[in-house]
Amino acid sequence: MEPITLTTDRLLLRPFTPDDTDAVYEECQDPEIRRWTVVPSPYGRSDAEFFTQRMCPEGWRDGSMYNFAVRTREDGALAGALGVNRRALSGTYEIGFWTAKERRGRGYTTEAVLCAARWAFTSLGCDRLEWRAEIGNVPSRAVALRAGFRMEGEQRSALLNKGVRRDTWVGALIPADLGLPGTVAYVPAGGVSAAP
Repeated sequence: MEPITLTTDRLLLRPFTPDDTDAVYEECQDPEIRRWTVVPSPYGRSDAEFFTQRMCPEGWRDGSMYNFAVRTREDGALAGALGVNRRALSGTYEIGFWTAKERRGRGYTTEAVLCAARWAFTSLGCDRLEWRAEIGNVPSRAVALRAGFRMEGEQRSALLNKGVRRDTWVGALIPADLGLPGTVAYVPAGGVSAAP
């Protein structure tokens, strides 16, 4: 897929470029980002270069992952990162994100998640957007809840992070949660079919 840019009232979500390398490197020095995400720890400049110059462009090219630099429209600062990754099950994607330390608590990540979810549902043929976070990552869970994800439970040993398997919370958002049609009919347990 050709890389695209998404906008909200306050944010610009655009594919990462080599120009983002310094900002990604700086933000990933934050112990909270390294603790709760699967970024390498310690996080070196070569890790940032690999992410912005190889991983992100290749993901867009092969349609496996769509990583966005989340920047504020006001001053252009990096507010965070957001990725929408294709899963093995047709129509299912997973969303992940981190927020720059100085930009936390302003609602930027929730705004970015909702924007990316609408795009995934309308442009990627996504019928289920999953969110996972290690149990204990309360800020990530709060973002998912504010964005409308329904918590579906816990998964044992579902995340491999820095050589250790960890339990996760899992939640999902479906098109109907945002008032959008799906690509195929959905019949909830004990419910009535929702046509696409």
